[in-house]
Amino acid sequence: MNDIKKIADEADLIVNGYAFTKKQDAIYALNLNNPEKATVFTIDGIVMETSMDDIEINIVLDYFKRNRKFMEG
Repeated sequence: MNDIKKIADEADLIVNGYAFTKKQDAIYALNLNNPEKATVFTIDGIVMETSMDDIEINIVLDYFKRNRKFMEG
């Protein structure tokens, strides 16, 4: 549980239970309610690694695209 809190505290953005963290040229997204579900994608939305199914990936990418302006600043 402490690891999840640390990830949430260090996240650049949290939307509907997903923590988004920008590291170098990649965005790391973690489902805080199910930490086994994570994905890494480029700033353009190209998935590089994932443990999510296609539906959850699309949800996460949509959350990111709608809220990325809050990360830039």
